[in-house]
Amino acid sequence: MHTILILGGGKSAIFLIDFLAKSCQTKDRQLILADINPDSATKKLKNQPNTQARQLDIEDRESRQALIREADVVISMLPAFMHPLVAKDCLHFGIHFFSASYESEEMREMKSEIEAKGLFFLNECGLDPGIDHMSAMQIIHSAKSKGEEILSFKSYCGGLLAPESEDNPWKYKFTWNPRNVVLAGQGTSRYIENGDLKFVPYHQLFNRLETIQFPGLGDFDGYPNRDSLSYRRVYGLKNIGTILRGTLRRSGFCKAWNVFVQLGMCDDSFQMNLPEGTTLRQFLNAFLPYDPQLSVEEKLGNLIPDFDFPTWEKIQWLGLFGNDLLPRTDGSPAVILQAILEKNWKLYPEDKDMIVMQHLFQVKTAEGIREIRSSLVCFGEDDTYTAMAKTVGLPLAIAVDLFLDGKIKLKGLHVPVLPEIYNPVLAALEDYGISFQEQEKLYDSA
Repeated sequence: MHTILILGGGKSAIFLIDFLAKSCQTKDRQLILADINPDSATKKLKNQPNTQARQLDIEDRESRQALIREADVVISMLPAFMHPLVAKDCLHFGIHFFSASYESEEMREMKSEIEAKGLFFLNECGLDPGIDHMSAMQIIHSAKSKGEEILSFKSYCGGLLAPESEDNPWKYKFTWNPRNVVLAGQGTSRYIENGDLKFVPYHQLFNRLETIQFPGLGDFDGYPNRDSLSYRRVYGLKNIGTILRGTLRRSGFCKAWNVFVQLGMCDDSFQMNLPEGTTLRQFLNAFLPYDPQLSVEEKLGNLIPDFDFPTWEKIQWLGLFGNDLLPRTDGSPAVILQAILEKNWKLYPEDKDMIVMQHLFQVKTAEGIREIRSSLVCFGEDDTYTAMAKTVGLPLAIAVDLFLDGKIKLKGLHVPVLPEIYNPVLAALEDYGISFQEQEKLYDSA
């Protein structure tokens, strides 16, 4: 009997849990779900056969390792910084490891020992990273097999609201870690376009947008992620002239978000200790110049270029021009802003989210330049069975299932860019409505 251990049963794990629990009914397996809240874990397992919930104290080394030693496969759904801790235990005890998070440098340092022990460690097998890698590599490998050359590759992904749940001017609510949303893009983004290296500092990021269109859904703002250049190696596109990976928001979101960036309200580098009774308006005013004659609205309009009505409406909707009390008065500007947003961007039970992903390729062929637009749209069911949880959890669950069935026979440290992984995973995802629609145009290369 194979024992699967899932560490962490947060919001993004529900489809993963359901899939693997169901597999335990028809295959010689058992599932252990370990979480800081064992009652929550028990509820998510729904009393299904061959499943059990356990208490997880990740800081308790002895109990953590005892739990890991029971498993044949460990899936970490913990915060990303905890993965190396779990992976080291798995390596020590000879247990296979899976996660949906980015492969860290600490993980890469284990590579030779993972290979020496004949273990399979798979990271980046969620949505982004994950489905983006697999779907892109399927197109890239197909083109290369025909002797074609990839000239340009841009890839965008966003976790947003389904159109029927877009009930605020931002057309956005939190479907993922709020802190990651508030801090998104900090640092310098880097990519290459038509052979020119491009570096975009944070204060310019939300000015450097590309309009991305999805049939039937309209326009989206696309802005570059922090590091696109390293993916030339990952995707085997060392000499490509254009490569960019980016994030999607609804059109107009980035212009309004840029107000917070320009004011410094996303800064996480210093602490504020504001007086009790501070209002949202006073918090906003703390980032504006002093002027005894001008209102907060006037000062903001003078300070921010192109401060138009749609942007004003978004700021106003959050209550920042009003006199409601701050939800918290201590912490960095980013932490206080996050508290404001969590109150306003809460996902309600009836809300449905949406995942949108699009790859844009230019491929040099014998007939000319072929442009490929490959688009994924996935809708959630409610605030529990979200599109985000579906697209993060199912690729990981399917990969574990395939591995335990002996259909993935690889060993070593991997991300899902090999046909042995991405072909069967993408094929299985289609059964759950997760598939790409491709549109192509051919242009004369002359």
